[in-house]
Amino acid sequence: MKISELQAHVRAVDHHPENPSGYFLKLIEEVGELSEAIRKGKEGQPDPDHLKGTIAEELYDVLYYLCALANLHGVDLTQTHFLKDQLNQQKYRSLIAAPTP
Repeated sequence: MKISELQAHVRAVDHHPENPSGYFLKLIEEVGELSEAIRKGKEGQPDPDHLKGTIAEELYDVLYYLCALANLHGVDLTQTHFLKDQLNQQKYRSLIAAPTP
């Protein structure tokens, strides 16, 4: 699945522009749950019977709410990726190419 497809899916099933702070709070909550899963070492790709509380599940939840926030604010994450990648290439290319004193 492409990021644009995921963003479209999230918009189709969960789009409530009247509640932007709710989505942000859910994102923060999911980042906390991701932190806990990492601390507990619940890594690797789980099977369907062992998804709950894993790093994989929490990463998806973070991505889901990130897409929901992007939708609310009119941000196309795919387009933003390409723009940001270009900026990063310029920024880090100049850092790599800069002579050291």
